[in-house]
Amino acid sequence: MIQIIGMTSFPQDLLPTGSVEHAIFQKMQNDPNYYYYHSLNELIFELTLRKNIISSAISMNYSGVSFEVFSTSRCNPQYWSLTSTGGFLLKPGIPPSDAIEDIFKNGFLYGFECATAIMIIFYHAVLKSIDKFLFNQLFHNLYLYSWHADTDLGIHSKNMDHILPGDVIYFNNPDFDPNVSWLRGENAVVLGDGKYFAHGVGIQSAEEIINFLNSNRIPGSTRSAYRTNYVTRPSFKYLAQFMQPLREISQNTFQYAIIHHNQASIPCNQYEALLYRYYQPTHPLRIR
Repeated sequence: MIQIIGMTSFPQDLLPTGSVEHAIFQKMQNDPNYYYYHSLNELIFELTLRKNIISSAISMNYSGVSFEVFSTSRCNPQYWSLTSTGGFLLKPGIPPSDAIEDIFKNGFLYGFECATAIMIIFYHAVLKSIDKFLFNQLFHNLYLYSWHADTDLGIHSKNMDHILPGDVIYFNNPDFDPNVSWLRGENAVVLGDGKYFAHGVGIQSAEEIINFLNSNRIPGSTRSAYRTNYVTRPSFKYLAQFMQPLREISQNTFQYAIIHHNQASIPCNQYEALLYRYYQPTHPLRIR
């Protein structure tokens, strides 16, 4: 259910019937969880960004990019430096917006694993949702590797019973074949209408993704792959403040360490656990 401070009802013509935003709005209204907003504009921004996440995922599906593990990652050297760990480091003097857009324009030059794909989708969707000048200020130190994210994206994961279009969820393959360890799971964008986009698999239903993962298990396994309840989202509320190009951005914001783990296709919550271990080295943690 949606609650906005100072509002008890919504304008009848708030969103066009049949639009992606309207479909997401209806799902939020019918959700037993509460979605709180300080203003109507804050809600509209989230709906817009969710729509753009879906749009960017669909665009990536048709962009010509390929799935690669970190050791064989590739990128356009005009915009990015390929690091020894398989990450993409923005070249000096290149606007982040141009570099992100190039992935979708010249996809045949790029190969990366599925967590990196989700981060690219998030950046691309934010670029379509805020002013380009602000985007370039916010993400001027862009580095693409797994779930590493600029802190201004506010990426976080949470165990939830209800998902919305524009969310990212994880399909886990507990008995994956170690010879194809990158099929330990799939990060997937929820597109709506029972469809998901998973990099390397394409636009598929949950059943189709699970069947694909099940075909890549260790011999004799009886444990099926499954869709988890871990949902990954950017911070819609934080990013909503950049709807209008009205402010300068400090370029000295804190950034998290980069965890080069060399495990393709891990879920966001596993990366968060690695990050927590980095900052809390005495915390016991089991990583497969």
